[in-house]
Amino acid sequence: MIRPQARLIGSSCLGRLPVRPAAMRSATSLLLGAALATVFFVLYTSLCANGPPGSPPPPRWGPEKDAAASVRRAADQEVRPKQEDDVAHQEEQETKDASRISSSGGGDDGGGAGRARTEEQSRSEHQPQIVMPATSTMQQPGTTPPQDLADLLRRAATADKTVLMTAINEAWAAPGSFLDLFLESFRHGEDTAHLPQHLIIVAMDGKAFERCNAVHPFCYWFRVDGMDFAAEQKYMKGDYLEMMWKRNRFQQTILELGYSFLFTDVDILWFRSPFPRLPASAQVVMSSDFFVGDPNSPGNYPNGGLLYVRASESTVGFYRHWQASRARFPGKHEQYVFDRIVKEGVPPHVGARVQFLDTAVFGGFCQHGKDLGRVATMHANCCVGLENKLFDLKNVLEDWKTYKARAAAGNAQGFSWRVPGRCIH
Repeated sequence: MIRPQARLIGSSCLGRLPVRPAAMRSATSLLLGAALATVFFVLYTSLCANGPPGSPPPPRWGPEKDAAASVRRAADQEVRPKQEDDVAHQEEQETKDASRISSSGGGDDGGGAGRARTEEQSRSEHQPQIVMPATSTMQQPGTTPPQDLADLLRRAATADKTVLMTAINEAWAAPGSFLDLFLESFRHGEDTAHLPQHLIIVAMDGKAFERCNAVHPFCYWFRVDGMDFAAEQKYMKGDYLEMMWKRNRFQQTILELGYSFLFTDVDILWFRSPFPRLPASAQVVMSSDFFVGDPNSPGNYPNGGLLYVRASESTVGFYRHWQASRARFPGKHEQYVFDRIVKEGVPPHVGARVQFLDTAVFGGFCQHGKDLGRVATMHANCCVGLENKLFDLKNVLEDWKTYKARAAAGNAQGFSWRVPGRCIH
């Protein structure tokens, strides 16, 4: 590579200068020596750049280290200024084009950038983007895990897909309050100790849910956005009305999932199993504040504190009719609307039969039987204030314990309740 170039340079010099043959030989020797020195220098620097023998080659994206690069360096220095001028001119032109497109609102993507995007931006836009789904299953810190109502029902239900249900909030679930008394009554009843195995406790707030999980295996947090059911819900005040209708809609959901239920207020004490005492072929059966003697009469005074519903298309239809009728009676709770639609008559296309429970068996503070040998439940209805309810229910449980002891001794005749006490009815 170098020797022809040396000859060319020598020939050029000889063509311009009149020199003698001895001087020409001397000049040729010098030029050959310089060419050989250049070759040895290039080889030496190339070997040093590549490292000692056995060392790994440089990365493929590293600078070139061959002799050709050394030869091209001089030419690049001549060409680079012109290339830089061309690039600067091209960038200036693209900037003008981008400004013109932006001002005119053009561009392929409608954002005003158009063809003025740089190559780097274009590459980044074609990179795959990681997007979390809107329904991410990742649990956030401080939140409860997702609840599966269908699975909870499956685990709690009896063989014929029936569950017991009650609802609590923080005020009713506090230690020593209604929830504890309610669960204790099952332990002292006749053939009732197994019933909590099929009981789902519906918590209306976070504190009630925590308390439920501490004392019972089947808990469900029924959350309603924007509603606070933690405090005592006084009759027809605050969020009471909405809480009752939300509870009603939740019961409909249970039916739609194919499960029958026996709902009980938590201020009801259980002394005997109610299932053998329900009407034959029962569909919708509700307890009464006052029972008129006929379970089929719409003249009974309904109380939704104890409610049995068998899952079927007709009972789901009844609940839909019940919910839809709310609009005709604005400002009224679900029990009032139930009474109205029963008195009007259940529409034939619904087909569900509604019945009522005898207070001699399913009694309450409004009306109850005197014979403790027949009673199944006792409800703290017709009573205002949690403290009054709790005081009288504790007396009821003590009376029941006394009755059982006296019945075991054979001297229970004439024994009855001490209710009402503080409660007004």
